[in-house]
Amino acid sequence: MKDLTTPVARPANPRFSSGPCAKIPHYNLDLLADAPLGRSHRAAVGKAKLAEAIDLTREVLGVPADYRIGIVPGSDTGAVEMAMWSLLGARPVEMLAWESFGEGWVTDAVKQLKLDATVRKADYGRIVDFAEVDFDKDVVFTWNGTTSGVRVPSGDAIPANRAGLTICDATSAAFAMDLPFDKLDVVTFSWQKVLGGEGAHGMLILSPRAVERLETYTPPWPLPKIFRMTKGGKLIEGIFKGETINTPSMLAVEDYLVALKWAQSLGGVKALIARADANASAVRDFIADKDWIADLAADPATASNTSVCLRFTDPAITDGAAFAKAVAKRLEKEGVALDAGAYRDAPAGLRIWCGSTVETSDVAALMPWIEWAYRAELAEQA
Repeated sequence: MKDLTTPVARPANPRFSSGPCAKIPHYNLDLLADAPLGRSHRAAVGKAKLAEAIDLTREVLGVPADYRIGIVPGSDTGAVEMAMWSLLGARPVEMLAWESFGEGWVTDAVKQLKLDATVRKADYGRIVDFAEVDFDKDVVFTWNGTTSGVRVPSGDAIPANRAGLTICDATSAAFAMDLPFDKLDVVTFSWQKVLGGEGAHGMLILSPRAVERLETYTPPWPLPKIFRMTKGGKLIEGIFKGETINTPSMLAVEDYLVALKWAQSLGGVKALIARADANASAVRDFIADKDWIADLAADPATASNTSVCLRFTDPAITDGAAFAKAVAKRLEKEGVALDAGAYRDAPAGLRIWCGSTVETSDVAALMPWIEWAYRAELAEQA
């Protein structure tokens, strides 16, 4: 331990949690001074703020003009379940899963909705073969596996003339990856991921095809009030203009607006993607020549640029789970990386959030500390 050299540089911001994620650079609470606290979200000021959040989301992400964008209850989970419970059952279904959240949507479809779904799974670090997926069925999948560090590389395998709907959980992809909206009928995400917002509502983006399904199909199961998007066979348009189903936190709305305006000032989604790419590259460039640590993603083409998952490969490590937890604890004790351990259901290792709000200089400063913590723990266990 005494022979280990402590790195000199430290990340200015040690927050590498994969959700809630790091706030935008130079964030401070004074930025929220314009939040209409103590006011009704149905008052003119509240409606204006919610409508602005929808409009800026469309602008920053480049969402097509004929797609609806709604602010819905329950964060990303609520948005995905709202879509599944409202849309599925009209056609055969394929469920794709390669990490814990995708597994959760499989459970909902098969055990809760009791659909006779085709289920395709891949191990952590891999994704399913999209060439085998039947897109004439409704298909539900995560774009980026937050807990596995892998993503869909592009929408090329999704046909434009598909008969089914594509329902995409994009919570750790939106604002950091190129989402091909023409290939996606439902896109969901939450504020507390790539833009570092606070928990509250989720975002639900619907294509015209998804809206048509909503207006022509009634599911055979009862829908809770917070899932209902139609009335009398017509879309409740107010949901997609800022008239939320339940009461949002106007403080969280203001926080999301601040992040959106920051993203807008950078140049929108392309600039955000570039930031995440640079962050992920800082990790992968560091581990490229190391024989004791590796990317959990098996194929570089599907490696995530937000939730970068790492595994320790040193054969001298006898208990991988205990070792990884000890390394993460050392990093936290030193104040250089908070919440950097792997997800509880994922293979043992580290998970470094590299989303667009993180500074590349902080990622670069962290990497020598990971090596220091690895060597310190290895020496202590020897």
